[in-house]
This record gives sequence, structure tokens and C-alpha cells, in this order.
Amino acid sequence: MKPAVSSVCPLQGAGIGLRHAHYRDFLDAIPAIDWIEVHSENYFGDGGFDLHVLDTVRRDLPVSLHGVGLGLGSATPLDPVRVGKLKRLIARVEPTVVSEHLCWGATSDGHLNDLLPIPLTDAALALLSSRINELQDALGRSVLLENVSTYVRFRDDQYGETAFLTELASRTGCGVLLDVNNLYVNQCNHGEDAIAAMNALVAGTVGEVHLAGHRVTDVAVIDDHGSRVAGEVWALYKYALQQFGTVPTLIEWDTDIPALDVLLDEAGRAREIQAAVHATCPVRPTLHQQWRR
Repeated sequence: MKPAVSSVCPLQGAGIGLRHAHYRDFLDAIPAIDWIEVHSENYFGDGGFDLHVLDTVRRDLPVSLHGVGLGLGSATPLDPVRVGKLKRLIARVEPTVVSEHLCWGATSDGHLNDLLPIPLTDAALALLSSRINELQDALGRSVLLENVSTYVRFRDDQYGETAFLTELASRTGCGVLLDVNNLYVNQCNHGEDAIAAMNALVAGTVGEVHLAGHRVTDVAVIDDHGSRVAGEVWALYKYALQQFGTVPTLIEWDTDIPALDVLLDEAGRAREIQAAVHATCPVRPTLHQQWRR
């Protein structure tokens, strides 16, 4: 049975990540953006300036909470303290979307502070399904799971990553946060086909899209979120919108953070592509609309 969807209106258009470097910009005047996304764990405290800024911005803009620390694919049990803090933050912020990553990141000795790839096997699918059901039951709402950039693949993989996410969504009622830049990074590093990966997803399960920059090195393409979105990624983004409809889209920028105007410019380009695709493609029901039926 699918969990209840938040009654908050669905996200639309393009958003950016709220980062410390731009706090003063947001406090002085809310920029021309449709919504913001924050990393949940940065706001788990009982107070402080970060939470004050988020509370202030939340009065004017919808919020997407994006987690980086639950490590749902870890062999260790789901951390009830972290889940409790997330639930408290959700009650405070009333986000439109809550998301996490398709990864693991914890051992019995502690958290590794990384988004580590999981083997895409039936055993991992069973574990993830159980964990997602547990998390959604605890939160009383559905979550989105994001595909990640990886630098290894496992010989025992039985699924492609997006086919794995599709099966996960079918079993648990969760949705997909589609990171188009991660698809491109994996295409470069593993010889995978980003278009085929998107074709393995079911329209209606994609609730949010991420776009970001990457860095090309002699060893690999690195998902560093430190530059403008590359032309190849914009092209894949257009294809994603043609497949999944005008999905709300985030510009991620986490290293070498530029002036706010640069992020707003990138978000404006995403909005222009959304409008162009919307004008030529039939409207598809969003994840929110399908689950509300």
C-alpha cells in the first residue's frame, strides 16, 4: 500500500540548493526562484543561525529536504535517532519532497560520510525495500530515492541502476529523484547508456530532477558539483523532460560556489528548456498527481 502523500502543493519549475554562502542574499531579498532544497542533516540541531535562515526562507518558498546520511543500503539497522531528527525537521519545515540516496554508508563502527554504491542484486533489493518501507512508515509519507554517481560496478549486479529503482518503486511506493548528471558521469566512467537508463524508468515515478556540473580528469569523470551544467547533460535533461514531463528541477552546486546570480542563471536555463518541451510534448501526470488519485 502506498504511503500518504504530503498535502503540500507539488514543486514546480526550477530550484537551487540553499547554501551558507548565499544566506545573506536570501535574507536581504528572496530571489526569483521557484523553490529551494537543503541537506536535511545540516538542520537537525535544536536551533542556531542555519535553522533561523531556513525558517525565514520557508515562509516564501517551498522546500525539498534532501538527505545524505541515512545510508539506506547499509547492513546496519536504520538509525532511529537520525530518523527521529528527520521526522522532527519535516514537522517543522513541512517540505514538499523528502529524498535520500540509493547507497550505503554505515558499518557497525560508524558512518563513513560517503554515498557508496550498492550491489544491484535481488538481495540488495529486498534489503532496500524493507528499509524504505520502514522509513516511510516512520515518517508517514513517501520519499524519493536518487541514483548516484559511482566509480565501481559489481560483477554480481543483476539490474541496471534505474531498473533497480523502478522495481524498488513498484515494491514500496517510493519515487525516483533522477540525477541526470550522475547518469552522464556513469555513462563516461562505465560505458553505460544514459538514454537507456532513463528508458528503464516508469513515467510518473520521477518526482524531481537534479542537474549539476562535473570535472573531467585523466582517471575518471568526477561528480563534484563545482561548475555549470555541461552541454551533454542539458541534452540529456531535455530527453528526460520529454520522457517524464515537466519535472521540478534542482541546480546543485556544492564546491567552488559562485555568486547567487550564476545559480539563478542556470535555473533560468532549466526553466526555458521546461517551457520549450512543455510546448511540444503532451502533459504527463506528475508523481504527486498519480498518487493522489
